[in-house]
Amino acid sequence: MSRDIDVLVLGGAGVDTIVHVPELPLPYADSYMIRPGIETRAGQTGDFVALGLHELGLRTHHLDLLGDDPEGDLVRALHRERGIPLTEVPQRAGTKRAVNLVGPDGRRLSLYDDSRSHEGDRLPEKTVRDLAAASRHAHVSITHPCAFALQALRESGVTLSTDLHNWDGENPYHEPFAYAADVVFVSTTALSDPERTMRRIVERGRAEAVVAMAGAEGAYLLADGELTHVPPVPPRTPVVDSNGAGDSFAAGFLFGRLTGEPVRRCALYGAIAGAYACTVPATRADAIGRDELLARVDELEEKTVRH
Repeated sequence: MSRDIDVLVLGGAGVDTIVHVPELPLPYADSYMIRPGIETRAGQTGDFVALGLHELGLRTHHLDLLGDDPEGDLVRALHRERGIPLTEVPQRAGTKRAVNLVGPDGRRLSLYDDSRSHEGDRLPEKTVRDLAAASRHAHVSITHPCAFALQALRESGVTLSTDLHNWDGENPYHEPFAYAADVVFVSTTALSDPERTMRRIVERGRAEAVVAMAGAEGAYLLADGELTHVPPVPPRTPVVDSNGAGDSFAAGFLFGRLTGEPVRRCALYGAIAGAYACTVPATRADAIGRDELLARVDELEEKTVRH
């Protein structure tokens, strides 16, 4: 069967309202004067992964639930303007949305509107199977409807990846995603023992690679039984916001994987893409392109040889 899609991204479509705050945590006060202001733009985890993959030249298709509302219109416009195919399923409760508080150092606190989901929300199985049959790989967001798509995806024969975000290693909600995926991304933020959690994912699931992202400390890669540190890549311009850095890391890593690169080079691609994302203001949706990523790889490797 023809595989016309390189990566099918499931879930994670939504809208963020960006609020720049003077510090995090934000001390209580009756009011604050905010500058540069408050802005709403399309772009949550699935949108950012899809954008990152698309900018790297991979044929990408996004599938998720969207509401018939202004927020849904923003998501649809983002995909239309960037040329990313989008299959939308009606969302009765409305499009997912969040408020991101962004500190002066680029750190972020996200407040998710949990009312924008419904226990019965599902991605239609036939749609999932049809799109998966046309795809080489599927990246699955950890939203509720996507949990019910995991079996159909596995039966379709595509490889899977997922991002567990700030999983604590214990919450059972994340486990079906962690143990079904061939590539697992997770943040170290809430992990008391990242290596133990990473090895448990491999032992209990089917993951060939687990990446624990550690922000400014870089990342940790578990592959072929060996745990290695992935050094952070210095961005070319100042860090302004960490929003979307993990999604960009995932996109860079998957680009390497789907173009046949060794796993450690995939991690380097991820580190470069994640660093680039930290230089993009939260009010914009942007990602590194293939030419710039590969040029940065050459530059770093040349610098390594010189030293």
